[in-house]
Amino acid sequence: MKSRVVLYYLLPLLLLVLLVGVNLWYGSVSLPPAEVWQALCGNLPADSAAHLIVCELRLPTLLTAALVGAALAVSGLLMQTVFSNPLADPSVLGVNAGAALGAATALLCMGGALGAAAGSWGGWLTVAGAAAVGAAAVMALLMACAVVVRNHLMLLVVGVMISYAVGAVVTLLSYFASADGLRSYVAWGMGNFAGVGLERLPVFAALVVGLCVVACWMAKPLNALLLGGDYARNLGYRVRSLRLLLLLLSGLLCALCTAFCGPIAFIGLAVPHVARFTLRTADHRLLVPATLLWGANLALLCNALSPIWGHGVSLPPGALTPLLGVPIAWLVLRRG
Repeated sequence: MKSRVVLYYLLPLLLLVLLVGVNLWYGSVSLPPAEVWQALCGNLPADSAAHLIVCELRLPTLLTAALVGAALAVSGLLMQTVFSNPLADPSVLGVNAGAALGAATALLCMGGALGAAAGSWGGWLTVAGAAAVGAAAVMALLMACAVVVRNHLMLLVVGVMISYAVGAVVTLLSYFASADGLRSYVAWGMGNFAGVGLERLPVFAALVVGLCVVACWMAKPLNALLLGGDYARNLGYRVRSLRLLLLLLSGLLCALCTAFCGPIAFIGLAVPHVARFTLRTADHRLLVPATLLWGANLALLCNALSPIWGHGVSLPPGALTPLLGVPIAWLVLRRG
């Protein structure tokens, strides 16, 4: 059993190493592998083009992509366990929609001026802060509804309704917005792993890693919840409080990634199924780390495929994750 588990973990680990290498070498600007290695080892001048591209652009972007993929994947796993629904996703409860409403309010109501200043600390903090406030408002509304709604499946329905209602408000804001404001919001809505940057990465990484550690620590309660509410109560867990805590953790992970990088779709839905298929187990002590690894791999794969060679531009990851996630999830579900 242990040798089988080690073997199943070896595949995503090797794939992670391979994708890290591809992300460092491949990009919209062509660099020889030897030059990439020298830049990583610090053998190139700090003001050289290769050093700037590798150490200040590609390395922070791949680290951000790996963190976002891992966070959204484990967020989806938590939701699927809480609701006992394989189709549950971080965006189902409306957290993504709340973040989009916050960002839309900041971007669309500023007439595009904020979008033009998004590269600065002030502009970026305004957009990210507004997205975080929107996501937090939706989470607070969900927590309030959870006090009234006793059935956790009904809470899922409430989340879907909130998502549609918030989406309608965003549509109205878009209708009355200026062309520049709408262009800025559409660009944010496509997602961007490169938006965090080297200066903001330590804060983002500390928050994501801390929440992911908490998710790993919750593996035993997740196993109890997976066997049913009555079983979890017999083990001494307060099921209602446990579900609220897991929903809050899942929402925080999703809100954090959306506020920093924009909405990144489908990772939370597809990756937990990939982890279950490869491990052939529902034990969250094994499933949570595997989900983190596979989530990082899917995000890094999308980031590696996004650059258009020789054109200096990259495709938005928010469009690539569903294109890759849908066939992967379909194959896994059919074989599972």
